[in-house]
Amino acid sequence: MTADLVLTGGLLADGTGAPVRLADIAITGDRVTAVVGPGGLAATPARERLDITGLVVAPGFVDLHGHSDTTVLSDGRAISKVHQGITTEVSGNCGMSPAPAPPERRGAVRRAIGIIDLDPGVDWRWSTFAEYRARVDGAVALNLAPLVGHVALRVAVNGDDPGLLDAAGRARLEAAADEALSDGAIGISTGLMYPPAMFADPAELAVLGRVARRHDALFAVHMRNYGDALLPAVDEALAVARETGCRLQVSHLAVAGRRNWGSVRTAIARIDAARADGLDVAADIYPYLAGSANLSQLLPVWAQEGGSVGIAERLADPSVRARIRAEWTTTLHLGWDEVYVSLVDDDLRELVLGRSIVDAAAALDLPPDEAALELMRRTEDRVQMVAFGRSPDDLLAVLAHPATAIGSDGLALDPDGPTGVGRPHPRSYGCYPCLLGRLVREDGTLTLERAIAMSTSIPAARARLRDRGVLREGAFADVTVLDATTVIDRNSFEDPTRRPEGIVHVIVNGRAVVRDGVQDPAARPGRALTAG
Repeated sequence: MTADLVLTGGLLADGTGAPVRLADIAITGDRVTAVVGPGGLAATPARERLDITGLVVAPGFVDLHGHSDTTVLSDGRAISKVHQGITTEVSGNCGMSPAPAPPERRGAVRRAIGIIDLDPGVDWRWSTFAEYRARVDGAVALNLAPLVGHVALRVAVNGDDPGLLDAAGRARLEAAADEALSDGAIGISTGLMYPPAMFADPAELAVLGRVARRHDALFAVHMRNYGDALLPAVDEALAVARETGCRLQVSHLAVAGRRNWGSVRTAIARIDAARADGLDVAADIYPYLAGSANLSQLLPVWAQEGGSVGIAERLADPSVRARIRAEWTTTLHLGWDEVYVSLVDDDLRELVLGRSIVDAAAALDLPPDEAALELMRRTEDRVQMVAFGRSPDDLLAVLAHPATAIGSDGLALDPDGPTGVGRPHPRSYGCYPCLLGRLVREDGTLTLERAIAMSTSIPAARARLRDRGVLREGAFADVTVLDATTVIDRNSFEDPTRRPEGIVHVIVNGRAVVRDGVQDPAARPGRALTAG
């Protein structure tokens, strides 16, 4: 058989964590057809041969925690993802998926996940999860393995109502979740800091856990709190796994606020205790000391009822603002100098974009807490933040755990297109080069083999993506070739859209999407993946 492509001379990091070794690799169609010692494919006929001597050849990176659900439909090239070596993204995290979106509630679903729906020009032509998957399949440069989100599910069956679901409402939620998983969602996610999912009680969460268990699907939890109440939030997530037996993924395990530093280690101990009891629990993280979300995540829960519309209306009331400011004096775990504006409406962009809330407040001639509230009100909650205040030791503790996978928490963005707005978190452009360049080569925190396993086989196994995340005969030909001596993120929080260095070739389902660092703009070999 004639191979389509033979890669020769590369240093193989196969994704399993095994020591790197020299190997030649053959690809035919969308599969790896041979992995042999150096020179072993010299006699194999091939349509193309590529000498990658001196480079590391690895499975394509599997981003376990992404949010590219609609941005990939704005620009199918997925520029910011593929240029850092990502070939598969598990999307739909934090409860935010674009389906189900029944016609009568499509606008409400779109508003509810507005933090990831950056291009208003994307045509939402789908209602069901199956229709969304069909829209994605073959239209993008990388694979998507979408979760169905609790936010979308709840809006689809109950609208924006913040009330507890009764038995009938829970039954509708269960049916909608079951349909989405039957239609190919690889799991369920919840975002318990986003309305209306934040109003779910234990009975509602147990419904989702039982559906996930029934399908042997992942249940990914953006917990209720990543600040002062991190540990109760971890306990709540673990309780769902104990009650339902679902496979639990603790999303982006971290804590914010200096007064909370060290609590991540206690959270890990509780996760380890659950694992020792037989629960299937793991976590993911990205290699940065800042997160990003809507600024409104800092509001008390009661102030977020009704989503973006309710927030804007509520913040027009001075008495409500005074109540929030009073609560913040004891509950706010970050300093306003640690919170930066990363996305804001056009009329405020020049004034506050990229500035801390302290500096933005000076520009608005307001106290910092009032400035934060005014930004939310004027933009109808379409203002996003980058928030610092995290501990390096906490990050290293999560990275050192054997069950940790890497997930960027980023989006596929085009810096020159409709999604290239604001000043996004640099993880969308540089997560994996940051991991490999800074934590592997520069700091020695992780070995190359371990970092690649955390980026490939470990997340693929969590998502049940068969024949992905490993580089062996018979696996899908998702391949990233990198220069381990130069790979690095070249972006920053101040200049987040710069592309990384050292990602040389990226192959998705057997087709080169990036060759010698240059993307093929026509390549759309990505698929909507299923678990199993």
